[in-house]
Amino acid sequence: MSAAAGPPAGGLPPLVDHHCHGVLRYEPDAAEFAGLLTEADRPPAPGTSFFDTQTGFAVRRWCPPLLGLPAHCPPEDYLARRRELGPDATRRRLLSATGIGVYLLDTGLPGDLTGPAETAAAGGGTGREVVRLEALAERLAAGHRAGGAADAEGFTGALERAVHAAARTAVAFKSVAAYRHGLALDPRPPGPDAVRTAARDWLAAGAPRLADPVLLRHLIWLAVATGRPLQLHTGFGDPDLRLDHADPALLTDLLRATADTGTDLVLLHCYPYHRQAAYLAAVFPHVYADVGLTLTHTGTRAAAVLAEFLELAPFGKLLFSTDAYGLPELYVVGSALFRTALAELLDGWTASGAWSAADARRVGAMLAADNARRVYGLAGDVPEEDGPGAGGPGAAGRER
Repeated sequence: MSAAAGPPAGGLPPLVDHHCHGVLRYEPDAAEFAGLLTEADRPPAPGTSFFDTQTGFAVRRWCPPLLGLPAHCPPEDYLARRRELGPDATRRRLLSATGIGVYLLDTGLPGDLTGPAETAAAGGGTGREVVRLEALAERLAAGHRAGGAADAEGFTGALERAVHAAARTAVAFKSVAAYRHGLALDPRPPGPDAVRTAARDWLAAGAPRLADPVLLRHLIWLAVATGRPLQLHTGFGDPDLRLDHADPALLTDLLRATADTGTDLVLLHCYPYHRQAAYLAAVFPHVYADVGLTLTHTGTRAAAVLAEFLELAPFGKLLFSTDAYGLPELYVVGSALFRTALAELLDGWTASGAWSAADARRVGAMLAADNARRVYGLAGDVPEEDGPGAGGPGAAGRER
């Protein structure tokens, strides 16, 4: 396929992007655009650019042809064309070229971002909401800040009701405990007295950001009790987390404790601990792993990293996502790198005789869409309106 042809179709069904975020409704300036190409939360070193990364090069490879420019054009030419088209037209052109049919969108991040329905409409697909547990709790806490036992009791009751209410419309829940405390959590559900004490202390302290390990565990167990899939951030992200505290292997005791609940757990991102995540998906029937964010940031090495995921992860346990945030370009890059990496691997394994062509097609469809449709119960999925959390308040940093 020529560079001007856009992302490859690859013979796959419409993709299910099982974890993603809204995109900016406004036109970012050059510095903000470049900042969204990285997990860094500060400007680049003097004399350098975030365009000079695997993600930056991938954007310049795949996106300019979709806006009428040659692939690999200079960043300033691309950004000028973007400004000429405006954010709405840019969003439609880019998202409609991704081959994504379903967007499961985490609405817990702050900012002027598109919600599930608006994002999906631009891409010609359907959208569903993933509810971020910590953001839900932080919104509720704003009404229970007076402190004291009565307020803590009211807050914990309201929190339980809110999680169960969200489960009626949300396709899944998500936790960013990896950012707030790390994944080495006590696997047991906390008792009512411990939850009330932790809630009282948090409310009285006035801290807007939920980082108490007891309340984080409580949220996880509330979500597990609903039966909706629970997504867990693992592996790399912005510098607000400690990478060594985000190793999914630290979740082993929690995975054991939730094994008989009937609720599936999905390990997001995983890199550089993707082999640990693949192992956990191999040994726990209710655990799944995700390639989102990883492939976007590894660029031309995406096939090598995907192959490492597939060394041990059962083929029915690995899910596609982009984890795109802020820029529609990240949807294009995430889907294009997934398709090209998967095609490279499957074509090679088929040519070598290790796999049959029929099995390669079947596994490709599983990773692209079928696994996510099964986990999230998406048969007959239809568009839904943007949920109340779309673009709502979130925690500091992206916490993706």
